[in-house]
Amino acid sequence: MPAQEAWPTLGELLQEESETVLPALSEKVAYDLGRRATDAAWDEGLTVVVGIWRGDHQLFHSALPGSTQDNDEWLQRKGRTVRRFEHSSLYMGQLCRDANTTLSEKFLLPNSEYAAHGGAVPLRVRDAGVVGWMGVSGLPQLDDHRFVVRILRDHLSASLSR
Repeated sequence: MPAQEAWPTLGELLQEESETVLPALSEKVAYDLGRRATDAAWDEGLTVVVGIWRGDHQLFHSALPGSTQDNDEWLQRKGRTVRRFEHSSLYMGQLCRDANTTLSEKFLLPNSEYAAHGGAVPLRVRDAGVVGWMGVSGLPQLDDHRFVVRILRDHLSASLSR
């Protein structure tokens, strides 16, 4: 039997958030991030939806073959969690797991509107704070989260090499 994969700690998730700060979030940056995520998902045969928001404005959306409306609903619920708490949806899920509670119990938020499951990550801009979020839905929650973080890191790495 394979060893169970360790979930990241709250400290590790905070470290990820501090390492994925963008210089800006323009429509062009959102398009580049979204295209990078969509291309990677196509190449890897993933059945996901990808979304990027700045405030209430959706700047990018892509639904890959095999994804469903349910993936869009999960994405919205995870994104509401990011907007409310300015931390990744996985961070909020881990915060609740560590406290042996749920988001609904701890913060009195309806499960129909909020989800503390991995896959939505805050988009922080240097000197501005959280201005939006990026999310993926369709994989197991830890994989959703890691996919978004990888895309953000790849984008930042490519930006630095220019």
